[in-house]
Amino acid sequence: MEAPFEVLHNGKLLYYACLGRPSLAHLEAGDSDDKRAEALKRLLQVFGMEDPPQSPHRIKEPPQYMVDLYNTVAGDDGVTKDPDLLEGNTVRSFLDKIHSDQFHFLFILSSVAKNERVLTAELHLFKLRARVADGALLRRQHFCQVSVYQVLDKENLDSSDGKKLLSVRLLAVHGSGWEVFAITQAVRDWTEEESSNQGLLVTVRGLGGSPLDPSAVQFASGRDHHESKKPMLVLFTDDGRRGMMLPTNTFLDSSLQNPTFPEHLGSTSNRTRTPRSVDPQLPCQRHQLSVDFEEIGWSGWIISPRGYNAYHCRGSCPFPLGENMRPTNHATVQSIINALKLSQDVSGPCCVPDKLFSINLLYFDDDENVVLKQYDDMVAGSCGCH
Repeated sequence: MEAPFEVLHNGKLLYYACLGRPSLAHLEAGDSDDKRAEALKRLLQVFGMEDPPQSPHRIKEPPQYMVDLYNTVAGDDGVTKDPDLLEGNTVRSFLDKIHSDQFHFLFILSSVAKNERVLTAELHLFKLRARVADGALLRRQHFCQVSVYQVLDKENLDSSDGKKLLSVRLLAVHGSGWEVFAITQAVRDWTEEESSNQGLLVTVRGLGGSPLDPSAVQFASGRDHHESKKPMLVLFTDDGRRGMMLPTNTFLDSSLQNPTFPEHLGSTSNRTRTPRSVDPQLPCQRHQLSVDFEEIGWSGWIISPRGYNAYHCRGSCPFPLGENMRPTNHATVQSIINALKLSQDVSGPCCVPDKLFSINLLYFDDDENVVLKQYDDMVAGSCGCH
């Protein structure tokens, strides 16, 4: 039995099973637009999508928070640095697109899938520098109390029935920067019943609830400020796809933290280096398999990475299997049965990945929100005879 392996051919990921592998010449002869479309459809399914998101109508900069989060959990190639850093496997960011004022916010969450379990939700507000004409007021007021409410009835906000308190924090009146408020319960309500989403209300008062000059504390609004300071909702979820196959909670060793990439992913010279046949004398080992998102037409909506090295396993599993082949007990027994020809129906073990790692994608969804998603079992970390 020959080992399964994968090849990136003309922008398509082609998978070959241990039995009945067709020749590349046959694939090239039968290559067609329908086959390409089917291959890309299957690849989208791997990434949990039915259709590729539409590219942004104009060049947009992703929120810096999402870029920083991606760089924290993933290397330049998208490979996960530590699987425990990210809560769940999906992080979604929503900008205030209805241009609310600085104290009322509404985020449209229609892109959240029904199967996603909401773990944590945060409201990110950019606090502007105070602009109070009365300097004495600033000297008297060093802190303020900021409260965030879930709006239950926007026509009855002055009543306790019209809003529900979600978060309260003390903030320094002086200074500026991003402030984060927990609003998890409200978002859970909204994802369960979309019509219940009437937005958020933010109030600012002095210590002890005393009135405060409205100009003393202001937040950037979706109406009047640059996108880099617009209010943002950040949602951490899990879509239930984690750990579906081999475990991925093992740290990459130093040789895998920065896998070697070809200088130009997907270039013609790179593709021609891919061997078209397996030398049966070569032992089971790991080889490069470069996936180029630009070549397959996905660079318009994927922000990072440009591509990644999936690696693939290729080589023979000859009898007797040594420890360097990382064989399972089952593979050892199968190898013995095959070598002794005790059964005509038993072939030798296959060279396959025995350790897989996850990658992360940072991309725009159909609503031009930025999503960070982690996908398990995408990189062959090591190979063995199974």
